[in-house]
This record gives sequence, structure tokens and C-alpha cells, in this order.
Amino acid sequence: MAFVPGRNRPFGGQTQLRRSGALSRRAGRAILARRPAARGAAHIQSTRRSQTLPTRPDPLPADPPADLIARLRRHRILPGAPRPVALAGGRTNRVWRLRGELYDFVLKLYDAGAATPLFANDPVREAACLAALCAQGLAPAPVAGDPQAETPWILYRHLPGARWVQGPAAVARLLARVHAHPPPPGLPAAPGGSAALSRQTLEILSLCRSGQADDLRLLEPPGTVAAAGRTRLLHGDPVPGNIVVQGTRATLIDWQCPALGDPVEDLALFTSPAMQLIYRGAPLSHAETDAFLTAYPDRTVVARYHALRPWHHWRMAAYCLYQAARGRPGYAEGLDLERAALSAQSPAR
Repeated sequence: MAFVPGRNRPFGGQTQLRRSGALSRRAGRAILARRPAARGAAHIQSTRRSQTLPTRPDPLPADPPADLIARLRRHRILPGAPRPVALAGGRTNRVWRLRGELYDFVLKLYDAGAATPLFANDPVREAACLAALCAQGLAPAPVAGDPQAETPWILYRHLPGARWVQGPAAVARLLARVHAHPPPPGLPAAPGGSAALSRQTLEILSLCRSGQADDLRLLEPPGTVAAAGRTRLLHGDPVPGNIVVQGTRATLIDWQCPALGDPVEDLALFTSPAMQLIYRGAPLSHAETDAFLTAYPDRTVVARYHALRPWHHWRMAAYCLYQAARGRPGYAEGLDLERAALSAQSPAR
């Protein structure tokens, strides 16, 4: 890990960090750079961690690493001793809120073994997205980080507010803004169209060793829906736990699996019965789903959402089976919900 002071240093090989608030000018210029290898945007393309799942290393620490906190203090990024509080929302990485008299930050330590067949866990991509999107209020403002360290980490400004639980129209408008924003360079492509979704689903099921996997293979939806002709920036994981609401304003956090692809991907993940159950406690009602889809401004995307819905329920059912087999709470119930939704969307066989 190397501290690199200087006004024009890039962050993660992509975009210079923006800064604001009470930090001193000297502190704001002290940013933590990536390791020496200058791979830039090409590195983002090469780190598709959802495709090759890494071996899980030693568990992350329960408290922020003392040496990291000491370095942040030494370079006056943390002026004064922080009061770390573990944040319970993250299911993948270790996250703390660091508060002091002059600052309110979030420190995120990445678990290199936490990527799954559906959701990547890429700190380089997150660093690029925070830098590119924070000025528009679509992501938190980054402060410092080393996304290519042995244990990657990012420090960003804490967002006041609460996790999303109601008001789906605001989420539809938020996602539309994300999808209209120019993406940072080098993001990988997300599966699009029924054929690509089917291949991904079968790959997930190949990792499941149970009779239920055989049953799910038989539920592949019939027909074909072509891939979208135009790809856009995707958040990749817009579940309720990753949406922070303050008044009428909503912001997305946890940008570790963005991609270029069909906006239907984000719409399907947000409306997924399983994801709503796990992160909110209940699926969306029919009225909430209708309000969400009505508020999304691109009617072509909404039409594609309806056409691809069976494949998205099928894929999420496979993912729930994968996670339930690993003892993750809520996924067995999510599997039942996704199978029921798939059955409601698919023609009788």
C-alpha cells in the first residue's frame, strides 16, 4: 500500500478523486494509490471475479486494521482518532462507519473470496464508479483507497439516511439516471437476452449438487428474446440494502459489480421476490411493482423486462438454490418465491 500525495494522481487507474467538506487541502490531496503495475482500465476488464471464484482467504478482521487507521491519521485523512462502528447492512464485505469531529466516513474492506456466480465483488470497478458518479449524487463520494491491495479497501463519505423500504417510483427514477450516465471505461459486459441468461443459469446450476438442480433445469423458459442492441451502465446489485434514502433523494451504494448491459438486468434484480424478501423482509406487492415499472421512463426497456421476466426468475431461482446449499439465510424461501413467479410467467407445459 502506498500513499501518494499530489493533486493529479488517478484513483485505481481511472479517475481522480473528488473531495469536499471539512478536510484540509493537504489531507484531501493525500490519496492512496494502487500497486505499481499500471494496468488502468484493462485491469477492470480482467477482474471479472464473478466468473472465476477465488479461494476464500483468512477471515476479515472484526475491527478496522490498526495499521491502516494509523496511516490514515498520519496523512491527516482522519484528523483525530475515529470512533469505528461496524455496519450491519453489508452481507459480503466488512464495513465500518468512522466518525470524528470533522468527518464522517465509511471504510470498506473487501473479502476476496466473497464473489458469487451472479454478483462480482470488484473493488477496482467500485473505485471507478464512485469517482465517476458521486458528483451526480448517484454514488457516495470517495476519499481514499487501495483497490488493488492484498486486502483491498475504500474510504468514502457516509451518506445520511435509511435503507430503502418503500416508494418504488423513486428507485425507478434513480435507476433511469444511472442507465443514462456515461459509464467509466473498461467495465465488463453483463449477460443480455434469453440465450445468455440461460447459459448463466445453467452454469449456476452446475455448481449445485442436489435433485432440485435437476428439477430447475427442466424449467428453462421456452422461446427466444434477442439481446438489447444498446448497452448502458448497470449498478448490478440494486437491492433494497444498497439504496440509501434521505427525504426524496435516493443514492446507490455497493458499486462492486457494475457492468455494461441491458437495463432490464437492474430492473429484474430490484423487483426480484427473493432479493426483496432477503433485504426488505417481503416481496413487492403487485401495486408496488406496477408503480416501479410505470415510473421507469423508457417504455422499450419495460417491454423487454416483461419479455425476459421468466428467464430472470429462473436464474434467480438457481442462484437461491446455490446460496441455500451454502446455508445462507432466506434463500430457501427465496427459491420458493422465484419458482412461484416463474410458474406464473411461464405457459403451462
